[in-house]
Amino acid sequence: MAELEDLSDYLIAPDPAARRLTRSVTGLDQDGLSQQINVVEERPLTIYLNGQEIVTAMTIGDYPEYLALGFLRNQGMLRISDEITGVDYDEELEVVVVRTARKTDYEDKMRRKTRTSGCAVGTVFGDMMEGLEGTVLPATPVRTSWLYSLSSKINRTPSLYLTAGAIHGTVLCCADRPLVYMEDVGRHNAVDKIAGWMLSEGVQADDKILYTTGRLTSEMVIKTALMGIPVLASRSGFTAWGVEIAQQVGLTLIGRMKGRRFMCLAGEERLLRDADPAAIAEEPRRSGRKGAE
Repeated sequence: MAELEDLSDYLIAPDPAARRLTRSVTGLDQDGLSQQINVVEERPLTIYLNGQEIVTAMTIGDYPEYLALGFLRNQGMLRISDEITGVDYDEELEVVVVRTARKTDYEDKMRRKTRTSGCAVGTVFGDMMEGLEGTVLPATPVRTSWLYSLSSKINRTPSLYLTAGAIHGTVLCCADRPLVYMEDVGRHNAVDKIAGWMLSEGVQADDKILYTTGRLTSEMVIKTALMGIPVLASRSGFTAWGVEIAQQVGLTLIGRMKGRRFMCLAGEERLLRDADPAAIAEEPRRSGRKGAE
């Protein structure tokens, strides 16, 4: 595939309808000198489903409808088969209301919550493993040339992280091409925005790769599997349960992906090694993005 000249042709830009996503603040540096920097905004968004308040999420404020749909979908409170009759966002009240044609069966889930290891403390309602029984993701082959290409392209894509830091990014990819880039203060929020976009647009998942700047925890693996995406990659490291679940559902799990390096801990047999690592440039030490080892 030819090198892309303008990645913005394939990425969702910051929501033009969103309020300011960053603000400029002034402080003193280590030398006592005045410095002005940009910091990301953080505001609450309350999600309702058919008149029932579900959760209040802390978010940067863009794409609230996608975040609400994706959160409900990944919590098992909203199915692909559900007929969505409305998604209404009230900016003043900071509320999104999702309505479906039939009553949903989320009441039992509301009685049990799990605080996950997601940054900003993620929340899972009900049994974290619910919906994964019998799940086997498609054995989609992954070319190592795609991984190197994606890492390079995503690393140089304009983003809020490069502007202000303190934020995670998630990218939905097709082969070596980024399709949709979402960011938020919590990596689970960014993933939910991707899920909401896929649900809204009817995008198939079985040939996609999900890339995240966050750790490959059980929550991230479960959400990826529930979305039906067969490959999950990250700049960051793994947790043992995340690896175990990935092996269970047939998810190809690739972490510590920087420059010519990566580590695959699940689905190794699906890797097609069509690129020589020695021919790949190392990532500069002062790279624009970081990941937890």
